[in-house]
Amino acid sequence: MILNAAERGAGAPVVLLHGLFGRGQNFGTLARRLAERHRVICLDLRNHGASPHAPGMSYEAMAADVLETLAQRGITRASVLGHSMGGKVAMVAALTRPDAIDRLIIADIAPVAYRHSNAAAAAALLSLPLTPGLQRSEADHHLAETIADPSVRAFLLQNLTLGEAPAWRIGLQDIAADMRLIEGFPTLPPGASFTGPTLFIRGETSGYVKDSARPAIEALFPASRIETLSAAGHWLHADQPAAFAAAVEAFLSGHP
Repeated sequence: MILNAAERGAGAPVVLLHGLFGRGQNFGTLARRLAERHRVICLDLRNHGASPHAPGMSYEAMAADVLETLAQRGITRASVLGHSMGGKVAMVAALTRPDAIDRLIIADIAPVAYRHSNAAAAAALLSLPLTPGLQRSEADHHLAETIADPSVRAFLLQNLTLGEAPAWRIGLQDIAADMRLIEGFPTLPPGASFTGPTLFIRGETSGYVKDSARPAIEALFPASRIETLSAAGHWLHADQPAAFAAAVEAFLSGHP
């Protein structure tokens, strides 16, 4: 699948992969900063943003989409940064095609299975009556019955188009159908590893990348290190944008 892409800047290519229910433009501020020295490509993963919708949200399929899209744009090797679900996509791309990845940056996710409230969030979105003339305030009120955090509701509702024929931009049915795959991590062939430089950045208050995940990280990414971003949660690039960008720039410049 060829994914929707937004590109800016020139230099060594850097690919940015968003998380679940997000889109490439979530990285707008970071992309503009990195584009001062790099060719930056923000991708919408399948069933997200303006990319095509299709069944099958396995990480193998999503990683193949990314690599196919880069090849279509003449990029045979790139550094890749992925947040949350996008981080897992980036990891699987590196583990299955290490020749295509230069440096790897994983933002607040580990190569392990998680159990979160994503299935409940998807069910809440699916239950929203898409009646003509639906107002955003009505949609927010409906989601509030399941999703307490107003900032999370606002983030999810970015995917809703209003008007006479309200609709979800995202492939919501396909995402919901494969939520167990999305929250998991695929079984890889014995000995699979990416030996290139890898940086895991975790949020200090997040809890997504626990110390218990270190053995899994070190087995798959032997040249990796973990950096903790102070005063940041799971959305570390939004919580601490300057500090996050500085860490990314330093790593891309060749620091170990």
